[in-house]
Amino acid sequence: MRSPAPPPASAPSLPLELDERDVFRSLFAAYPDALIVADARGTIVLANPSAAALLGYIPEQLVGLNVDVLVPDAIRPQHAAYREGYARHPRTRPMGTQMDLVAKRRDGSEVMVEIALSPLQSQGLPLVVAAIRDIGSYPRVKQALQRARYSEHLAQLGRAAVDARDPQVLLDQVPVIAGQALQVELAAVYLLTADRLNFRLVSGFGVLAEETIGSQLANLPDSPLAFVLAQGGPVTVADYRCEQRFVVPPAYLAAGLTSGLAVPLSDRGRTIGALVVRSREAQRFGEDEQRFLESLANLLTTSLQRAESEEALNHAQRLESVGQLTGGIAHDFNNLLTVIQGNLQVLEELPTLADDPHALQLVDAATRASRRGAELTGKLLAFSRRQVLQPSAVDVGQLLLSLAGMLRRTLDQRIQIAVEPLVDLPPVLADPGQLESTLLNIAINARDAMPEGGTLRFTATPHARLPGALRAELDPQGQADGGFVAIAISDTGSGMSEEVKERAFEPFFTTKEAGRGTGLGLSTVYGFVKQSHGAVTLDSTPGSGTCLTLYIPTQADAQAPASEPVPATQALPPGLRVLLVEDDAEVREVVRQFLLALGCQVTPVASGEAAWSMLEQLDPPELPDAGFDVLLSDIALGAGMRGTALAAKARQRWPLLAVLLMSGFSAELLEADRDSPPDWELLRKPYSRSELAQALARVIGTR
Repeated sequence: MRSPAPPPASAPSLPLELDERDVFRSLFAAYPDALIVADARGTIVLANPSAAALLGYIPEQLVGLNVDVLVPDAIRPQHAAYREGYARHPRTRPMGTQMDLVAKRRDGSEVMVEIALSPLQSQGLPLVVAAIRDIGSYPRVKQALQRARYSEHLAQLGRAAVDARDPQVLLDQVPVIAGQALQVELAAVYLLTADRLNFRLVSGFGVLAEETIGSQLANLPDSPLAFVLAQGGPVTVADYRCEQRFVVPPAYLAAGLTSGLAVPLSDRGRTIGALVVRSREAQRFGEDEQRFLESLANLLTTSLQRAESEEALNHAQRLESVGQLTGGIAHDFNNLLTVIQGNLQVLEELPTLADDPHALQLVDAATRASRRGAELTGKLLAFSRRQVLQPSAVDVGQLLLSLAGMLRRTLDQRIQIAVEPLVDLPPVLADPGQLESTLLNIAINARDAMPEGGTLRFTATPHARLPGALRAELDPQGQADGGFVAIAISDTGSGMSEEVKERAFEPFFTTKEAGRGTGLGLSTVYGFVKQSHGAVTLDSTPGSGTCLTLYIPTQADAQAPASEPVPATQALPPGLRVLLVEDDAEVREVVRQFLLALGCQVTPVASGEAAWSMLEQLDPPELPDAGFDVLLSDIALGAGMRGTALAAKARQRWPLLAVLLMSGFSAELLEADRDSPPDWELLRKPYSRSELAQALARVIGTR
């Protein structure tokens, strides 16, 4: 190697006892950056200890290798082309050029580096010195890498949230992802129980021996989790040994846990739990870790909200399907009950049974059973939202006070009835009888859940809008006007498991022993509230009681209806001419017998087409009433003309013809009530002969 040129005269010279070559060798060996000297072909001829340490070699192993082995395989072709171009036009390239460079270690791992190139041709040597610096150890670079790692872990949870439909899958993954990203000894998700008195550990790793998945921790005022709940924001603990804001459990210190970070899980502004990480390293968590954990918590709660909304929608769709089925069953069953009740009434009045007490007793028992059957179909129609409602303004406060008074007299004396102060409640728009029946159903269920006594509490509060999830279900377009009154009925009974809550509103589902319940109590609650354009929520925990909340819409200008005297039943004129249209032969015969017993002249036909054909044969000028006083028709007449269409055509041609429609399907009655003239009368099956007589009297009176 040629000696360097002598220094300028003004520069101080080295002491005589030091040799320049020794100085340069020492500098090369002691330099903190990795130094590699390579020839024009890229063969390494010299490497200092820093280079060997950075790249995972010993200096002697690097000598003789081509620099290409230090380049990752994916970019080796590009590097070879660059090196050839550099050899043709060598030039100095300093560090800090903002080029993203990566070096490959002997074990195959990679390290981010900056490289400075210094050609020695001007010094008469066909060599190039590469100075390599590990930039991964720079604070700003470490921070950037750390943030990139956090972002990747958030993206990992985001991908899982898109694919997963079971919220428990996400709950299980969050602590794992938090632990991997933050490299901590403990990560866990806690959720508040329904009563907000305890926390439940739902997932985690590294948890203390005192905690197990599914276990509950008392929400003590001075506990770490209670402090997070009270703060409503992130809580960072630099060192548990110096913590004064809350009582640190001794188990934390015994396990060597030194620092911690907790962020609340919030659902629509309400804290529902916490995501917690703890470390044995003091002051382990800073702003970046807090932001990462908050992002993780937000992503988790958003996913839980989505899963909850999807489950609510699926549940509503299932209930709607069941409602359509039960409504159809109720329609057919009401026709059967019309036949049964009608024949029983005819049988009861036969002279041959008048002197047979035993036979009359049997008929009476069968009649009572048929009435219970009619009540069951009424409940099915309530669930399927096909009952006929007569909404009016209802004073909820007065209704609850009256109901509570009745329950105090009738329920077990060990059950305390409490009514919270009811102030500033606007009237709700609902069927008062059905609303009272709905609340009574809930109260009876609560009584059965408290066999040893307890507290049944009624509260009512006005709400300008529904809560978020219910609003999305009931009014997804946000077009509903007016507010709601939330009527909450809570008990201190046995509560419900998740499985029972899932099926609580299904008809015929009951947890009571055989003979003690039909399973239609809560299903009718659901149907009534939905038909009243409201919503219902169920909150229950095993051992902690149940709370049902009904959201009933208000009407600002609703006025309490004035009571009107009910007119006495008007006597039917003898020989009343009735055109009876009914497609069910047995029902038709029962109604014919009823009409004959009432002194009517009856012309029965089986279809709307047959009835219209008969009417068309009449001459309108001579018979302005079509030769009949009343058209009595079922609404659903098989596959042909419906009773409503027949009545509309007949009334258009014969305005004096009175119309009485009947149906076992309340949805048909609702539709007819909405679209028919006010003087049409509607009669629900099954009905008795006296109810038929009253309906005929009313329709004759309006004519």
